[in-house]
Amino acid sequence: MNTIPDTNVIQVSFGEDSRPKYAVLESAVRAAIDRGALPPGTRLPPVRELAWKIGVTPGTVARAYSRLTDKGILSAAVGRGTYVADPVSARPAPLIADVIEDMIEVDSIPHRTGGDSYEVNLFSPHLPAKGQHLLIRKLLAQVAENPPSGMMHYPSRDGARAAREGVLAWLDNTPLGPVSESDIVLTHGGQSAIFQVLQTVLTGSKPTVLVEALSYPGFRRAAQALRANVVPVAMDRHGILPEALAEAAQGCDAQIICTSPEVHNPTCIFTPETRRLEIVEVARAHNLQIMEDDCYRMGRSQAACYRRLAPERGWYVSSIAKTVTPALRFGFAIAPGDWTPALRRSAEHGYFGLGTPLTDLAGLLLPHPDLPGQSAAARAEVNRYIQTAANHLGGYDLNWRMDVPFLWLTLPGGWRAGAFCQAAAGRGVRIRAAEEFAARDDHTPHAVRLAINAGVSLTSFEAAIRRLRDLLDNPSERIGV
Repeated sequence: MNTIPDTNVIQVSFGEDSRPKYAVLESAVRAAIDRGALPPGTRLPPVRELAWKIGVTPGTVARAYSRLTDKGILSAAVGRGTYVADPVSARPAPLIADVIEDMIEVDSIPHRTGGDSYEVNLFSPHLPAKGQHLLIRKLLAQVAENPPSGMMHYPSRDGARAAREGVLAWLDNTPLGPVSESDIVLTHGGQSAIFQVLQTVLTGSKPTVLVEALSYPGFRRAAQALRANVVPVAMDRHGILPEALAEAAQGCDAQIICTSPEVHNPTCIFTPETRRLEIVEVARAHNLQIMEDDCYRMGRSQAACYRRLAPERGWYVSSIAKTVTPALRFGFAIAPGDWTPALRRSAEHGYFGLGTPLTDLAGLLLPHPDLPGQSAAARAEVNRYIQTAANHLGGYDLNWRMDVPFLWLTLPGGWRAGAFCQAAAGRGVRIRAAEEFAARDDHTPHAVRLAINAGVSLTSFEAAIRRLRDLLDNPSERIGV
């Protein structure tokens, strides 16, 4: 049966139902299938048609269809539509992930890998699967079969040596200055690394952490969790202004500056080495530590790291989230030479070390000969998405770089970022406004960050970018000031 049924057979009533609309619609479709109104093989109404009929956004319908397809209740054929799948007896048992997903807020549901989707989440970068997922599965099985660290022991420094050596191999072309495996402290992702550095460095009752005027929100969150003041530092197109840093360091107990010089989040700025050396001079004059967050770099370093330029005060943090996968929550921090024991103690006293199955896996994964090629393939795919976005939005004030998994769009004069984000969400595209990267009371530009989501098809991503371009080309009165 290929005929499209009357939309009235899907009896949906949102009323006072507290569930998200996509969940209510999902239940209505299932009910229609269960009572025989939608027998196997029936083609469901197109997304836009059903959305118009029941008064919801196309993204709501697409999400309900997608969830039912994931559960085997519907089947989707590209270019042909969505159909009712085989009878209930042929359906797989629901995955525990589906049960958990029903309890999670919509905004926090992760991207699904691959496939077409009307709703496209550009909040955070998402890597494509280019073999690294299969390699991880293979190595996980190997670890489970014969775990090098055993299964009945606390983590130990010696037991994690292979993982640290793997990190050292992974960082082979990063200009960090002299570094050995014993200098590397393993953490639960990049945010954990930031937290451990601040916890190691900060002293006194009310220390101050300096951050770039627009910066990764995790800097502020970690500092505030440690009851530190956070002071933004003015920037230009090359990053932190040295004179602004010197001014910010005066009159407070400023102890560290947090910065992302290779790939600035959110603006894509790169800080050249000449500017970095000027910042080092200010840091030395005001006795500031320098923490470099290198989590977003996918390609080669373009300048020396602060740990090399200022070996007595340069800290380095990164992770494999943007190059391999964010799922493992595997990161690391490297201190200036004399600080290494203190950083190690901070981590070990905080969480004793990473779990032994994870360090055993990292010890096999990071030096594996297949991983560089897989990461390079993922980076090349991300670059296709970047180029696609740049082609459609290049007529506007867009900052972007190859090998950087997000773009920074400054909106035309008179447009508010918050209203633009809201309008974009209404068209199934979720993006971040500039104020999310700034201090609460600081002035922010009317700009937005678009992360590269290579977890959806390039067709879906390009369609989402086209919808953003249409918004820019045809602003509504609600967006305009």
